[in-house]
Amino acid sequence: QVQLAESGGGKVQAGGSLRLSCGFSGRTASTYAMAWFRQTPGKEREFVASIGWSDSTVYYADSPEGRFTISKDSANNTVYLQMNSLKPEDTAVYYCAAGYILESYYYIKEYDYWGQGTQVTVSS
Repeated sequence: QVQLAESGGGKVQAGGSLRLSCGFSGRTASTYAMAWFRQTPGKEREFVASIGWSDSTVYYADSPEGRFTISKDSANNTVYLQMNSLKPEDTAVYYCAAGYILESYYYIKEYDYWGQGTQVTVSS
């Protein structure tokens, strides 16, 4: 079973940067994808970015507007989300997830394993 642990959240001024990390343990099939979602109170969990574990193909939501980059370190079982030029609208709890994708990387139900979430707060 895959277990995920997130770190790197915090408070930052608008225009600043943060790098989120998601370390995981357990067996992950080569067909799995890793992804980042985010959620604010009263809203549904929102897809941010994903990366294929075997081929490193990436997908991004429109909302980051090119400011975020997802990457992975396969040897160290770690996925990153580099967030630059942060805006107050980026404030949310960010979740790391892993899943075997059958239909779409954007579907929350595709992901079987989730981290506990890490808070990102961007102030102006």
